[in-house]
Amino acid sequence: MSKYLLNKFLFTVDRDPELVERYREEPRATVEMWEADYANRILGCHEGESSTWLRFDDVEREALAAHDYPRLFELGAHPFLTLTLFIAMFERDHEPLGFQTEYARRLSHLSLPYPDIAT
Repeated sequence: MSKYLLNKFLFTVDRDPELVERYREEPRATVEMWEADYANRILGCHEGESSTWLRFDDVEREALAAHDYPRLFELGAHPFLTLTLFIAMFERDHEPLGFQTEYARRLSHLSLPYPDIAT
């Protein structure tokens, strides 16, 4: 499991409107494409520089493909990154602040101490 890779996915997808829409409409295909094309790019480096070892495990891949943000939080994804990306994807389907309320409701089973979000 890589909290770093989960957070990198959430961060990079959230900053690209085309990836946000693709992830909303085709989550599994987007996760697969991102893992193949983006996962090993080194942030802040030239496009040609990359690593070769970063991969999602099956649990992470399934949580991302299912848009399962409570599970992502349980896996250590940063809650701010999940919230901002999922607001971008799903706020339009709810009344004002409706998605934020739904997000809080779906995470309400968690109590302190929250899962460790350090990478």
